[in-house]
Amino acid sequence: MGAHGPIPKRSEERRRRNKSDDVELTAAPSGPPPDLPDLPEPDPNWHEIATEWYLSLRESGQAAFYQPSDWAMARYAAELMSRGLASDRPPNGQFIAALNSVMSSLLTTEGDRRRARIELERKQPARKAPASVTAIADYQSRIGG
Repeated sequence: MGAHGPIPKRSEERRRRNKSDDVELTAAPSGPPPDLPDLPEPDPNWHEIATEWYLSLRESGQAAFYQPSDWAMARYAAELMSRGLASDRPPNGQFIAALNSVMSSLLTTEGDRRRARIELERKQPARKAPASVTAIADYQSRIGG
């Protein structure tokens, strides 16, 4: 797991590039990895939120770094999440902290990935072609001026 403390900025947000901390940044494309192994389907008895979380991992870029043991841990976290969400009792602080720790070790948030020095490349929005510029003289001639 990465360092503690404040979440580092993304590489394109940093101002100082002359100071090196001698830790290399690993970049990966966002979105599902092309070589995703066959994974077990979510348990049909899981809570809807736990199922959505588990399935979202398959679509996330950090899944490229997952090993079979990581997927097993993801199933374990989804099971814990499901049991906690289905419980009649209010959430327990220790339970939530433990679940967050498991989820953090799977690099599920951007902050977790930045601390581990992993950056997912953001998809660039499709750029529209700039509107064509009409010459002022043409515009004036059309309006009779």
